[in-house]
Amino acid sequence: MAPHRVLEYHAPVKHDIRAVLFDLDGTLADSLADLANATNWALAQLGCPTHPAASYRYFVGDGARELCARALSANKQNLVDETLRLMRERYDAHCFDLTKLYPGIPELISALVKRRYRLAVLSNKPDVFTKRMIGHYFNPSPFAVVRGQLPNVPLKPDPTAALQIAQELGVPPAQWLYLGDTNTDMRTALAAGMHPVGVLWGFRDREELAASGAEHIVAKPEEVLALL
Repeated sequence: MAPHRVLEYHAPVKHDIRAVLFDLDGTLADSLADLANATNWALAQLGCPTHPAASYRYFVGDGARELCARALSANKQNLVDETLRLMRERYDAHCFDLTKLYPGIPELISALVKRRYRLAVLSNKPDVFTKRMIGHYFNPSPFAVVRGQLPNVPLKPDPTAALQIAQELGVPPAQWLYLGDTNTDMRTALAAGMHPVGVLWGFRDREELAASGAEHIVAKPEEVLALL
């Protein structure tokens, strides 16, 4: 089988793109320090070892529960629920301490709005935190749908939520770009029939994005416009 070929940002997408779906953490916002600090605080309360902030690049991406499970040692997995409770309590009070939008994101969003693309956000972060963060950094919100983790809806990479968003906005999956920074995002896009675009300013590297199916990989937000 021929190796998967990832196109550079300057090669336009050969499709009629009408909408863009964004991941949140690691794609729109650099939230790593606040997530790491909240989880480390929870671990410390339970007498468990903490981790350098950089380690959290590989802990996040699959929901808060999985984040806590990855942060705990194998013999402390019985503490996942309590770690999750404490982490969410701390994060609720400190989620804007160090988090910021990545450089170029406001300009990208503005350009997409001017070009009349439909925009949406899909995160594995709990829905309340997802909506709170978008409301904090984007006012008024340019996103037609903002969705995080909801009861009875599988987390990414299951495509259910992405397909629901596409249906709600009346845009077929094949006409969506999906921007994300992890293998979870690329797999979600592929499973939903969307076009996966990996971003290099987030939490993971080019190799992971290419190996997990990215059609395009961009190093700066403005490079997304060259795909359209």
